[in-house]
Amino acid sequence: MMEQESKAILSELGARVRAWRARRGMTRKTLAADSGLSERFLADVEAGKGNVSINSLEAVAGALNISILDLLQDTPRPALARVQGLLSRLNETQLDRAYGLLGSTFGLNDSVGRDQRIALIGLRGAGKSTLGSQLAADRGVPFIELDREIEREAGTSMNEVLLLHGQAGYRRYERRALFRIADGYPNGVVMTTGGSIVSERETFDLLQSRFYCVWLKTSPQEHMARVMAQGDMRPFEATRSEGDQIAQGAMNEAMEDLRRILASRETLYAHADKVVDTADRTLKQSLKDLERAVPQVKSPPTNPLQAKETA
Repeated sequence: MMEQESKAILSELGARVRAWRARRGMTRKTLAADSGLSERFLADVEAGKGNVSINSLEAVAGALNISILDLLQDTPRPALARVQGLLSRLNETQLDRAYGLLGSTFGLNDSVGRDQRIALIGLRGAGKSTLGSQLAADRGVPFIELDREIEREAGTSMNEVLLLHGQAGYRRYERRALFRIADGYPNGVVMTTGGSIVSERETFDLLQSRFYCVWLKTSPQEHMARVMAQGDMRPFEATRSEGDQIAQGAMNEAMEDLRRILASRETLYAHADKVVDTADRTLKQSLKDLERAVPQVKSPPTNPLQAKETA
C-alpha cells in the first residue's frame, strides 16, 4: 500500500514538473541547463520514476522561477491567487478581521448554534475540567473532554496516537473530533480542550468558528499549585532528584518552562470570545464569572398550540 502511494506521489510530482515546464515554454534541455540537473534525471522525474531529493526539487523550482511550495501544492485558481496576494500584505490582526468578515459575509463560518457550544481553553491547572463540568450541569447540557473524544476517534490512547501517528496524525484526529462534536451537539455542550490547541492555526480557526471560546487563565504560580494538587507530576518528569523528591531547582526550572509557554501562547489565547481570570478566586466565584461570560442558554421554542391550551 505504501509503495503504491509513493508511486502515485511521484507520478503526480512528475506531472506538475511537466505542466510548469510547459507553462514556462521550456524544453527539458533548457530546464536541465538552468537547474544544473541532467536531462536523464529530469526525464525520470517527469515519468514518475525519479528518486527526488529536496535539493533537486529546489533546483527545479528555481529554474522554473517558482517556489518549491508552488511545485508541491495544487496551482491556485486565478481569483484565489489574487485574494492570497492581497491577504499576504495584511498583518496578523488584519488577517483575523478578514477571516471573520469572509466567514460572516459568505456564510462560511458554520456559526449556527455556536454560542451554545462552549469550549474552554487554557493550560492545565486553570480549572477547565472542574468549572466545565459544573457549568454543563448548570446549563443542562453534556460535558465532554476533547482529549477523550480524540481517543474515541482514533480508537486508542493519546500516547499511542502520538507514538503511532505523530503530531500531524494527532491533529487530524483532533479536527475530526471537533467536526463530529460540533455536528452532534446542536443544542449545546461544554467542552474542555488541550492547552496546545491554539498553537495549531487551522485547528484553532475551526474551534472558533463552531464553538464559543472562553480562556480560563490564572497566574503561573496557581497553575503549578493546582497541577501538583491533582497529583500531576509531568512538569517535573525530567528534573526529579534522587529519592523521587522534587528539588527546588527542578521546581524553578518547571516554573520557568510554564512562564515561557504562557508567554508564547498568551496572544493566541487572547483571541477567545471571553477571558475569565481564576487567579485568587474561589471555585464558586470563578463559576459565577464563567456563567456571566458565556451566552445565556436558549429556551426551547414555545409550541403555540400548547400555549393556547394552557391559556
